[in-house]
Amino acid sequence: MKKKVILIDDDKLVTISLKTILENNGEIEVVATGMDGDDAIELYKKYKPDVVLMDIQMKNKSGLSAAEEILHENNSAKILLLTTFQDDEYIVKALNIGAKGYILKQDFESIEPAVIAVAAGQTVFGGKVMSRIPQLMGKDKGDNSLIFEEKGINDKEMDIIKQVADGKNNKEISDILCLSEGTVRNYLSVILEKLELRDRTQLAVFYLKNK
Repeated sequence: MKKKVILIDDDKLVTISLKTILENNGEIEVVATGMDGDDAIELYKKYKPDVVLMDIQMKNKSGLSAAEEILHENNSAKILLLTTFQDDEYIVKALNIGAKGYILKQDFESIEPAVIAVAAGQTVFGGKVMSRIPQLMGKDKGDNSLIFEEKGINDKEMDIIKQVADGKNNKEISDILCLSEGTVRNYLSVILEKLELRDRTQLAVFYLKNK
């Protein structure tokens, strides 16, 4: 079954180009397009898509404001933010409101796989964005590694955490660590419970702050 995507961008040429790219492989169907955050909110209610792919800076209502409203109503919504701006404030806001991804339009080839990954329940932050997270989230200069021991994280769990922070999905982690995907999923559930975190994004941020 194709993944249903809503595409929101105030540049019509960008919208047309992204729609063509996303629908090229046959796995994605762009069910609707919009021009601003208000469109995103209404179209989400109407179509309940697998993913909302949305620009951040738009007229009337921004992508961040729309994402916040959508997630307030439905915290399971999968929103992937797309922008030309690597702005610290945007990155922090995206992380805090629970967006499933934040990638730059310049990373053209990564957009389609990012949408598929988010639809599958993964979180996706471009490498340039992820590298900024420790500084943005107030990483201390001291050695905070003991916090993992205090939380009861063992060596195997630590290996998995490192792979998640490196952006690997469950299949990739299972191949690297010679585990089944089911075992990786089980480990991740235990890790998130031990660290009192919600999802992979929070796990990656926690590791980058405290490694």
